Amino acid sequence: MRGQTVKFPGRVLHLSEDPQQLTSQLYDGANLPHDPARKLIDNISTDELTPGWVCYYYDETLARYCLVGLRGNLIKQDAIKNGGFSVIVSGISKGCGSSRETAPYSELKAGIQLVIAKNIEKIYGQNCQNIGLLTSTDFSLLPRIERGEAIPIEEFTQGLDPIAAEIVRHGGLFAYNQARLAGTTVPPPVLTPARPMTLCEKIISKRAIADAKTGRLGIAAVKPGDALFVRTDVRFSHEYVTPMAEALFRMGLGVDAKVTDPQSVFAFRDHLTFLDRIMPEAHIKMGLREQAASLATVQEAFTKKHGVKLYGEVRRDGHLVGSEGICHNIVIEDIAEPGQLVTGTDSHTCMAGALGCFAFGVGSTDMANSWFTKDVRVKVPESVRVNLHGEMRAGVCSKDVMLHLLADEFFKTGAGIGKVLEFGGPGTMAMSLDERATLTNMAVEAGGFTGIIEADDVIVEYIANLRGTDRAKLRAQIVKADPGAAYCRTIDIDLATVQPTVATPGDPRNGIPLATLRAKGKTKIHIAYGGSCTGGKKADMDMYAEVVRNAVKKSRTLQAKTYIQFGSQRIRDYAQQMGYVQLFEGAGIELIDPSCGACIKAGPGVSFTADEVTVSAINRNFPGRSGPGQVYLASPYVVVASAFLGYVGGPEEL
Repeated sequence: MRGQTVKFPGRVLHLSEDPQQLTSQLYDGANLPHDPARKLIDNISTDELTPGWVCYYYDETLARYCLVGLRGNLIKQDAIKNGGFSVIVSGISKGCGSSRETAPYSELKAGIQLVIAKNIEKIYGQNCQNIGLLTSTDFSLLPRIERGEAIPIEEFTQGLDPIAAEIVRHGGLFAYNQARLAGTTVPPPVLTPARPMTLCEKIISKRAIADAKTGRLGIAAVKPGDALFVRTDVRFSHEYVTPMAEALFRMGLGVDAKVTDPQSVFAFRDHLTFLDRIMPEAHIKMGLREQAASLATVQEAFTKKHGVKLYGEVRRDGHLVGSEGICHNIVIEDIAEPGQLVTGTDSHTCMAGALGCFAFGVGSTDMANSWFTKDVRVKVPESVRVNLHGEMRAGVCSKDVMLHLLADEFFKTGAGIGKVLEFGGPGTMAMSLDERATLTNMAVEAGGFTGIIEADDVIVEYIANLRGTDRAKLRAQIVKADPGAAYCRTIDIDLATVQPTVATPGDPRNGIPLATLRAKGKTKIHIAYGGSCTGGKKADMDMYAEVVRNAVKKSRTLQAKTYIQFGSQRIRDYAQQMGYVQLFEGAGIELIDPSCGACIKAGPGVSFTADEVTVSAINRNFPGRSGPGQVYLASPYVVVASAFLGYVGGPEEL
């Protein structure tokens, strides 16, 4: 347990938008007093806290690289660690993006005790609690910290649910769970009476641990704010995170600890498959090639020891061609079912919400604990209902709908943090599974907890035809929201009004109509990338092919380096059967087998210089995400059309 008060003897680092103020603190020893008028950096993503290559480490080495990806790379190796800082202060939306626990862990091991920001993103905040890093949105703490006051620990538990508050008091999730398993602390029972519930609330209530001793599941009802532990149906991790989670598993539970119910645990070698093809010479000299390769070795040893299924690499004629598939695509193809609760060590786990399951990303500590307990903690989130009506015009798809939605002020200001996006309405249900999956996949870009869509016959037929699962069983698992369920906000969108939309560099919430961008002139591009879990599905291949076929008919040639990457081997096979592979290659497009690849700056399609411009079908464009260049997010239609135009534009311009 922590003490009753906490002191912060180190310095306070204000992440100011003024580069001179920032560097003076880092390298000149300057201490800035709290100034409410100071403009602080907003939307600091976990990609900036620990860029992809930093995540090849999963121990205290991470402290050396804390925040090295921040705007302009002003923060150098060891600057935070050697700066004597104990508090970091920033603006809106700290910790957006990936669920990587390496981000707060790097801060903690660099000496940071407290993170203060105007709002804290959901997964990042939970990861901070899990490892014992304090967070707050109360800027009035700063003058008190500067005076050397000891701050009562209860000031860091205000507004938290009872379980989160106890985790903070215990100093982290492992310490809390040891007390929980020993019976010295018991989560308070959820006594919410029966009430109309949203989709996620109903799944949570069915999966709630009603009795930890007997394993009995299910309670009458839950409401937003209730805190409880829930039983998982699926737990998965990829090679970026499995080694760190495995190290925490051994450290917290002992070397002889066993994974509970390994048949419901899955591992994926899908993130770094093509890293060797783009790793800079400087990183090779740092020994990062070997360090990255060790992640796969540790993961494979873990899966063999515990009997966990590993979706690994694929070889043809003795040569590595890619992975079996990106974890999110495979979870939809092979694993998840309606009504289930799915957790994965990746923020885009929410993509599986398209199947009507409650799916969300967790960090390494949460996953390590769940390997043993099979449960995870949840604070019941509020839900935003998004009703889609009407039909999309030609050349518009669900990617445009999401970029349009994310640009709403509700999400741009951080009000959507921790909320569920529950999509419904006739416009949603008319979409194919692949198009629905784009909606749920990108819910996390709104800061959301997850995205979910009620399952229907489209889902039942998809799973039954692909896996042979009994249709009656699947229909019995479908969860429907209750009439009268409460939503914190309802958004109605007429799909006929949605235009082709792009997100300008820096944040997926920077969406503007393509026509608005075009009115400003031609935005020249160097790279066009179609792929990732978001843009590498069968429906995306159909869109790419439609534009490429038209361009070829008009004797157009590529004006930018162009890549299309498949989300899984099944999707590649589909493209082969449809004649798309020959079509794409004939047009000069480089095809890439499945892997997360360029989306996480780990494969062909990345930029190498700051002046390169990419138009991409991936889900996020935070600084440094796909290289040092500028990334515009767009639909599959716009990505390939831009490749032939040489600038960001639509198919109609061909």
